[in-house]
Amino acid sequence: MCDGRVLTLPSAEPHQKGSRPLMPLRRLAVSVAMMAGVVLLTFTILVFAGNVSVWPAAVACLVIVVLHALLLRAFLDGLTRIRTGVEEILVEPERAVPVIRSSSPAVNDLWLAIMRLTRAWRQRIRGLEIELTGSNAVIAALPDPLILINERREVVRQNAAAKALLGDHVLRRDLAVALRQPALLAAVDMVIAGGAGRMVEFDLASPVERHLSARIDPLPARTEDGVILLVSLHDLTSVKRAEQMRADFVANASHELRTPLSTLVGFIETLQGPAADDEDARIKFLAIMQQQASRMARLVEDLLSLSRIEMNEHLPPTTPIEVVTVLRHVGQTLEMKAAARGMSIEYDVSDERARVVGDADELAQLFQNLIDNAIKYSKPDTAITIGLGPSKRFRDGFAILVRDRGEGIPRTHLPRLTERFYRVDTARSREMGGTGLGLAIVKHIINRHRGQLEIDSEMGEGTVFTVHLRGSMTGTSAPAKAAQG
Repeated sequence: MCDGRVLTLPSAEPHQKGSRPLMPLRRLAVSVAMMAGVVLLTFTILVFAGNVSVWPAAVACLVIVVLHALLLRAFLDGLTRIRTGVEEILVEPERAVPVIRSSSPAVNDLWLAIMRLTRAWRQRIRGLEIELTGSNAVIAALPDPLILINERREVVRQNAAAKALLGDHVLRRDLAVALRQPALLAAVDMVIAGGAGRMVEFDLASPVERHLSARIDPLPARTEDGVILLVSLHDLTSVKRAEQMRADFVANASHELRTPLSTLVGFIETLQGPAADDEDARIKFLAIMQQQASRMARLVEDLLSLSRIEMNEHLPPTTPIEVVTVLRHVGQTLEMKAAARGMSIEYDVSDERARVVGDADELAQLFQNLIDNAIKYSKPDTAITIGLGPSKRFRDGFAILVRDRGEGIPRTHLPRLTERFYRVDTARSREMGGTGLGLAIVKHIINRHRGQLEIDSEMGEGTVFTVHLRGSMTGTSAPAKAAQG
């Protein structure tokens, strides 16, 4: 006996239409007639030839028929039991193999052979199931998206990474529904037509720009569900952005650092030459040199920070955080700076336990830049408002606003505020210690969080920066009221 889980085997073929299975007695009679027919025919010929009398021949025939019937009855009964046992295995393959005993040694030997065959196949199928489960687990855990395509260019299967990238709606649909990339689709068509494997690179613009490489390989044989080729995607965004980061860093640093470096060199030469013994000039120049050196340090720090954010912009965060905790922590760190200008930080929060999906450190940097700008450009002795309420852009999301009471920003400048080194008032920005990268950092952090930034300003009234973030329902009640715009 053996037990175990096995795949369902195909059932026995049905009887042909119009036929009826033989009844046990009729089957026994037919079998006896077939086996004893030669002997009966021999006795009949001997009787007609006069070599044997009728009664001895009849008795001999009767004995032969009875013996054959007894032997065949046990054999046929055993075969019927074997058939029933096999049908039980086919109908319920998970059950143990039933025990069948017969007075016929041939039937017992046959059933033992069937039991050994069943045990061997169950072990083999169990091994294949374990191997298949392991292979599926490995494929599902691969970080690179894998897509299986049939001869009609339909997506038959995909792993978890491909599902996260493309979604569930692409299954059993043309690959073009998921990836509208002419170069990729043309390469897939060539491989389907019998061509060799190919490599294709392409860009995805939504939700953020990504650079991918696709490897298209034909399978050695068609699978049962029609799969004939495998498309594996590799994300090259980090590599491309690293290359672009180096180029941008050199370009931005060389442009923005030129002026403060020239200033430092000029003052150093002056202090080494004409003003070497001038105490007043040395004190004045050293203060300016310290200011310029600090500005360069902030500029390099912001450039590196921006590069790090851009490097991971295509990988959205997945951790739920309490955003109000981040807001209050940032506000506390800037309270002294606001108080130095006679300003206060006020909160208008509808849900203290509001949770968003994000990176706490990056969101702290985002809100610190916005609140710091509000302190710099607001009128003295005014209040900065930090508000939180339900988002009008995302369902179950939250809108976080930072409102200042400054001079306001002309509307013509609003679309360009998040550009690198763009300043509404260059002289004032540099006087305030700005690098021109704060709002660019804000924009890229929001892009990584798949959020949105809204800017509204009224001349003489102030400016409102509103950040829309996707919410997390874990441990969060629904927001109670909208943030005031």
